[in-house]
Amino acid sequence: MKVILLQDVKKQGKKDDILEVSDGYAINFLIKNKLAVPYSKKSKEVLDSEIKTRQENEEQLILECEALKKEIEKKKISFLLKSGKDGKTFGSISTKQISDELKQVGITIDKKRIHLFEPLDTIGYHKVEIELHKKVKCMLNIEIKEK
Repeated sequence: MKVILLQDVKKQGKKDDILEVSDGYAINFLIKNKLAVPYSKKSKEVLDSEIKTRQENEEQLILECEALKKEIEKKKISFLLKSGKDGKTFGSISTKQISDELKQVGITIDKKRIHLFEPLDTIGYHKVEIELHKKVKCMLNIEIKEK
């Protein structure tokens, strides 16, 4: 029996895959647990339209992320930290602090999307990477000043 998977099924396939499985497995497990639907012309049309809609939404999201990338790359965020000898600071800047600072200038970014190349614990200029989307990444300039 041919089925279209509605979700990822371990050792069978990914969502939207069209599989040939035994009738009993399809009826008693996949369809019963709403993991798949029987393959037909109508279900194939629904799948095709769903995939097309997802691709259009994905393209729109990438365009929005590109616009946000341009806005972020223009910004420079500054932090004040106490420092000792050789420009070494007491403490460091975390991704949460960067996220909070961006929020104050009107840009909401989840702290998990901010990637630090090294600890931000020295006076000077630093760059951090922000992953807005799998295909869109940008660099944010950060300045750490002495308090």
